Amino acid sequence: MWNPDERRFVFVTGKGGVGKTTVTAALGRALASRGKRVLIAMCRAKERVSTMFASPPVGPEIVPVAENVWAVNIEPERAFEEYGHMILKVQALYRVVFQNRYVRSFLPAVPGLSEWAMLGKAWYHTTERTPGGKRRFDVVLFDAPATGHGLDMLRVPRVILEVAPPGMLRRDAELAWEMFQDESATSVLVVTIPEELPVTETLELWRTIDRDLRLPLGAMVVNGVVPFLFSPEERDKLAPLALDGDNDPQRSAAAVALQAAARRAKRESLQIQSLERLKQASLPQITLPFLFEDASAPAAIERLAAHF
Repeated sequence: MWNPDERRFVFVTGKGGVGKTTVTAALGRALASRGKRVLIAMCRAKERVSTMFASPPVGPEIVPVAENVWAVNIEPERAFEEYGHMILKVQALYRVVFQNRYVRSFLPAVPGLSEWAMLGKAWYHTTERTPGGKRRFDVVLFDAPATGHGLDMLRVPRVILEVAPPGMLRRDAELAWEMFQDESATSVLVVTIPEELPVTETLELWRTIDRDLRLPLGAMVVNGVVPFLFSPEERDKLAPLALDGDNDPQRSAAAVALQAAARRAKRESLQIQSLERLKQASLPQITLPFLFEDASAPAAIERLAAHF
């Protein structure tokens, strides 16, 4: 069984709209409750983590959002500046290079460099130490962009190793890629929902990560699983009765109830098919329930955290 407590870097990815940020927040809450110091790193995202932890808004500076949990919303330009300070430790030299308007317009246009600025910053925080020598964070949870962009981001360190000349950029990419390939330090967590199209895209994503990138996959998180109300026999009878778009106001209460039951039975049947298809991935599965309340509320994140 996959154990997130043993990892230093968890890359959370999946199709857009499957609840990656919710899953990241819930995992962060779970790890923090077990004493881990957790950093949640987002990528130039529409910030919602503060709502999930009832904290002030999260920007490009690392801020605490809960006990043992910190968060940052990484902006490529800000990450370039931080990297510049690391390379050019003399403030005057930094201003000459990185505050030059031509350099500032050129850097984001270099293919892959913006992605590396964000991924590299998140990786860097796994290496930070306190003045006492302890790790600043026990684990970094990287809330990656949706599938296509997320895959491009995972490929960037390998591309840098292939094309970049010797130097600090290549050295850091090599160190990061080495850690990303180490299954004792890193896991890729794939998030999906039990519906046909997300499952198809998720299985393609799994194959690419496993066979092309050869990165350590941790688990498949299936989000939004509804509880089963009907037996297989009841589903077989009810599901074919489901009608789409039937909003006749003259229907009787019994007819309305029957349609509601039929649609729920159909959803359960499709969910079973999706869960069966996901077994192709041969990964540990973590199922999270469909929440009928606001899934971004702190209480909801607490409930989901219990499943990790």
